[in-house]
Amino acid sequence: MRKSVNTYYHQHALDYYRRQSHYSICPSSIMVLNTVTAAIAITPTVIETFFSHYLNRSPLRQKPTAHLSYHTGLQLIRRFLDFASKQTVDDVQAFTSQAVPNPHWVRVENIIIPEAHLGVAIELLTAQLGPDGIEAVGGGLWWQWRLDEAPLEAEWIEMRRDYNSRRSNGESCKRSMLYVHGGAYYFGSVDEHRYQIQRHARKLQARVLAPRYRLAPQFPFPCGLLDCLAAYLFLLTVQAPETIILAGDSAGGGMVVSLLVILRDRGLSLPAGAVLISPWVDLTHSFPSVAGFTDFDYVPSHGFVHRPSTTWPPPNSDDLEALQKQSRGRLNKLHIGKSTKQKSAEGFEIHHLDGADQYLQPLQDDNPSVVALGRKKHGNLSIRIKDQIVEIKDQVQIYTTNHLISHPLVSPVLQPSLGGLPPLLILVGGGEMLRDEQIYLAHKAAAPLQYPSRLTIQCSHGTNTQWPPTNVQLQVWDDLCHVAPTLSFTRPAKYMYRSVAQFSAWALARAQKSDITIPEDYASGGSGDDSSISSQDEKSRHRRRHNKSGAEANIMADFTTATGRAACLGKGARSEARSVGKAGSPLPLFTNHMIRQRVDRHGLIFPLAHASTLAGCSVSPEEIGILKPGPVTKWMEIQKEWAVKFSKQKRTIQQQRLEEIGKSGYGRYGDDVPPPTALVGRRGEEKLVIQEQMMKRKQSKGLAMWANWGSKRDEEILNREAENLT
Repeated sequence: MRKSVNTYYHQHALDYYRRQSHYSICPSSIMVLNTVTAAIAITPTVIETFFSHYLNRSPLRQKPTAHLSYHTGLQLIRRFLDFASKQTVDDVQAFTSQAVPNPHWVRVENIIIPEAHLGVAIELLTAQLGPDGIEAVGGGLWWQWRLDEAPLEAEWIEMRRDYNSRRSNGESCKRSMLYVHGGAYYFGSVDEHRYQIQRHARKLQARVLAPRYRLAPQFPFPCGLLDCLAAYLFLLTVQAPETIILAGDSAGGGMVVSLLVILRDRGLSLPAGAVLISPWVDLTHSFPSVAGFTDFDYVPSHGFVHRPSTTWPPPNSDDLEALQKQSRGRLNKLHIGKSTKQKSAEGFEIHHLDGADQYLQPLQDDNPSVVALGRKKHGNLSIRIKDQIVEIKDQVQIYTTNHLISHPLVSPVLQPSLGGLPPLLILVGGGEMLRDEQIYLAHKAAAPLQYPSRLTIQCSHGTNTQWPPTNVQLQVWDDLCHVAPTLSFTRPAKYMYRSVAQFSAWALARAQKSDITIPEDYASGGSGDDSSISSQDEKSRHRRRHNKSGAEANIMADFTTATGRAACLGKGARSEARSVGKAGSPLPLFTNHMIRQRVDRHGLIFPLAHASTLAGCSVSPEEIGILKPGPVTKWMEIQKEWAVKFSKQKRTIQQQRLEEIGKSGYGRYGDDVPPPTALVGRRGEEKLVIQEQMMKRKQSKGLAMWANWGSKRDEEILNREAENLT
């Protein structure tokens, strides 16, 4: 069945790569994204950070940025993302998917996930979505299609020494991990993340399977979720479930939560546990922290924007409505009037409340933000800001269409219940904008009845009473950024890797009902590893430094109440602080299914403030998944700025897309109506031609340098161990 579907789609797909180079307009003032141009853009920031770090050290004290490596890395990523926003989505995807050589001490094996597992995954995902979900995503076939019938690829990543040891002893692997990389669902790759993945493999003495799942916007939800589900089904054929840990960062963490829910609901074998590193679990941005600004994060506060191309952004709701009218014969020719071009370029329209509010009517019970404004039948995301209604016409998230951002498999924080899952470790950067939704996710999993979803969501997708609480270890790391292990060369990140290894080893031992002993050198890199606090003198020094800082030094002003800060930072708590454990160390006891910890930049653990004092746990269920003025206002501001810079480009490309889609009947593909960004729904009159040189991945010197920087500590430890053996 899938082969016939693929053949049908293949015959009608666009000559995507050739048209991309034809339609993308590149002003001379915009540099192409490659290693050289990225270096030119980033180098001044690195130099500036170096000097400012030493000239203005006072504000940095007792913060993660007190470490020069962390401060430099944070600014470097921030500057790169700013530079990347001036490029097209295609450019960013191409740059972050370039091949990165792996170190000689890391064994990498490329594999293909068998077709049979994709078939089973399709059946499971179809059942999970249900008839209403299939209709909402635009049909049940388009997301099965793969460009040029390409197979689903994945990598096995492990330490070469571990592989050789198991092979020589004839042992099976008792520790494995399925790792889903992040990248906001539309960029990043296994190559780009390998330097992080190999660290998890080394510390846990495990092997890691990392799938190369399809990325949006060309392959929007649920394409990537299908691929990750198929990868897990394959892993079950070579590993027992009690030997598997699921892990993911950012978007990958959100994907892991949705994957676990599907496995639970469909009655499949669950893994021993899961690690969620700064998971992105609410694409509606309905939690308070997203509305604020922070100097401790690198994620753009306004969201991700890019220079227009035929890939992104897609035609907006007005354009699609015109296409529908044309298909019904109500328009002789598709045309966008001059008066609407600027509004269309901005992607939103503002209506004053002069009686128009009487026409606001919800279109979906499970998402009141989706409304019909005036007498229009084509629904848009809308929100009231003071005395105005902002009608959002552009697609706001690259991963999926506006009407799906509140779907529980897209924003899993909206799942009716997160109970019944295997033990979870949730790592939260205290300085990141997404912290509130991550903190809420942890508490909701551990106490499903205390944190219910909106009643309308429960009615549509189940209830929160049918699953028992999930055991959750929640760690909120003082002032750390989003996915701090990205800065793996920094001291704070090293403690995060230790925490992941400790939890994973505990979860595996628990599932296998046996002790799992990991040698000291594997767990902490030996006695010389600066990621561990190995002596009482070092512990005392860190405590004295921590005591000197005072309560105001390590807790954000808006993070806890005064009572919470006193509870966290009292003298007694500080004197009893312990450091993050290593792989093989026991976990503290769960209290009400939770281990709630606050961790400072030295890896010292303190009690986390009571849930009632945390902003993320104080949001009403009826407000979760609903648009908020803060994030929308920031999005509007960047849309206005981009409209000035790229208005002509955007309208030229979208007009071409409209004419193209109009010829093929409103983007239909068989009985399916794929999302406007989906490559499968974009037809061309010529046969799809994919040039071999365009598909060949080149090696990236820039990403290789970054990976080498991130791998330096691993290499030093392995070299030291080799010297000790000789």
